[in-house]
Amino acid sequence: MSVDPQHLLRELFATAIDAAHPQQVLEAHLPKDRSGRVIVIGAGKAAAAMAQVVERCWQGEVSGLVVTRYGHGAPCEKIEVVEAAHPVPDAAGLAVAKRVLELVSNLSEDDRVIFLLSGGGSALLALPAQGITLADKQSINKALLKSGATIGEMNCVRKHLSAIKGGRLGKACWPATVYTYAISDVPGDLATVIASGPTVADPSTSAEALAILKRYNIEVPASVRTWLQSPESETVKPGDPSLARSHFQLIARPQQSLEAAAVKCRQAGFSPLILGDLEGESREVAKVHAGIARQIVLHGQPLAAPCVILSGGETTVTVRGNGRGGRNAEFLLSLTDSLKGLPGVYALAGDTDGIDGSEDNAGAIMTPDSYARAAALGLSASDELDNNNGYGYFAALDALIVTEPTRTNVNDFRAILILESTKNDA
Repeated sequence: MSVDPQHLLRELFATAIDAAHPQQVLEAHLPKDRSGRVIVIGAGKAAAAMAQVVERCWQGEVSGLVVTRYGHGAPCEKIEVVEAAHPVPDAAGLAVAKRVLELVSNLSEDDRVIFLLSGGGSALLALPAQGITLADKQSINKALLKSGATIGEMNCVRKHLSAIKGGRLGKACWPATVYTYAISDVPGDLATVIASGPTVADPSTSAEALAILKRYNIEVPASVRTWLQSPESETVKPGDPSLARSHFQLIARPQQSLEAAAVKCRQAGFSPLILGDLEGESREVAKVHAGIARQIVLHGQPLAAPCVILSGGETTVTVRGNGRGGRNAEFLLSLTDSLKGLPGVYALAGDTDGIDGSEDNAGAIMTPDSYARAAALGLSASDELDNNNGYGYFAALDALIVTEPTRTNVNDFRAILILESTKNDA
């Protein structure tokens, strides 16, 4: 089989991104009646690209405001695009959240609102609840990001500290009709978790948020604890009549991207194995992937090479060192350390939004000689892993993937390509 492994891995990554891009997935879901006035609001890394699609397709009057991450903007003529910080919120995110809330207040039942939602919306649409400061939210957010908490846990805390998430934005729109179109970046694709569910009812409780903070030993100001102990901190619950005219539609999810990559694998002559949406510590998830790859190489199980292992989801990193690197670099560094140059195994791990954590790369590529090449440069995979320095490790190998912002986000994408098996059938 004649194939360039690295080229194929990059093609799979591009295919996964394209399958979730707003230009491909949004238009078919918009209301059939596209006449009349519509107010467009949005938050997330795909918000600007989604707004472009609405502007192109809507036949009536369009106005509105969306917020996206710095560098993820796109030119719109009728919908204002504002950029703010992610993953830790800043003053720009606070200011735009206030404006969004004002924009949808005092609407009538004749009004229509389109809410464009994608991953990153929690940090970008940051409006602290009464008595809580932006600095409080920033410090808690930073602590959660370093703690190893899952995205569901982080967003449970975020929505109970917010004046806009957990259904509160949808409640503010009442009695207007609200259409939420969401691109999922979370395992399980739960509407309540995607960007902390601003327009959907939320079954989680403030008591659960307090328990999460306690579980990860996160210290919070007295004002935050007092707020979370107050009934006022509860989110909008299922059955609330103020959400009766709020509709939610998932337009892209990680599984679609994995399936698109699987089709590409088959076209190239490789059997795909989709593991699905995964959570857990990046380094531990990598060890499981390494075990599967090793079993394929040595025993031809659970499928024979040539093949590709595909997975998505959102792993976490408990920060122990002071190196550079996001979830995907950490995954790939742990995989490299586990496989130690196993012949015929190549891998790519990247974030579909084009930014791995807070670095400038989407991810990186591992080849069978990565471990030896790094060792020749004096780099120990295990030592760099202890320092959370996946970025530095793969930068030294000139193996980083830089895509620039993609303006979509279905979270992590991982592909492990296995060229051959050493199984002896005799």
